[in-house]
Amino acid sequence: MMEGLDKIDLKILRALQEDASHSAAEIADSVGLSQSPCYRRIQRLKEEGYITRIVAMLDRRKLNLLTQLFVQVKVIRNDQQSLQEFTDYIRSFPEVLECHVILGAYDFLLRVVVRDMEAYEKFYFGKLSTVPNIREVNSFVAAWEVKSTTSLPLKV
Repeated sequence: MMEGLDKIDLKILRALQEDASHSAAEIADSVGLSQSPCYRRIQRLKEEGYITRIVAMLDRRKLNLLTQLFVQVKVIRNDQQSLQEFTDYIRSFPEVLECHVILGAYDFLLRVVVRDMEAYEKFYFGKLSTVPNIREVNSFVAAWEVKSTTSLPLKV
């Protein structure tokens, strides 16, 4: 059990991860609570930062964003100012859905979603390659998704 969370809290979090569009009454039903206590728990979980935001998950394919790439980036300098400048650029690119600092041969791993390879080429040459301090970029096209989830592995 995680500190500050009981089994009911974890059940609520799991239910919200599966479908946050359910009402407090529906979630209460699924976790064995009445609506008011469930609603109060959800509010507490938000206030305490367990729930950071509630969003709609969109189908990128239906929106004609058919190409997903994983891009490794190696930078020239790892000083704080250079890294801050790099991350500021990356945060401004809507094509970059995720950016992770990684250990190993590269410094960053990006998940990029675009319409097609022509759009990636435009992104690469028009945006990514203009970012200062980049030494090397290595791109991998995802052929298909085996698993994609935003649900954390919560044990109840």
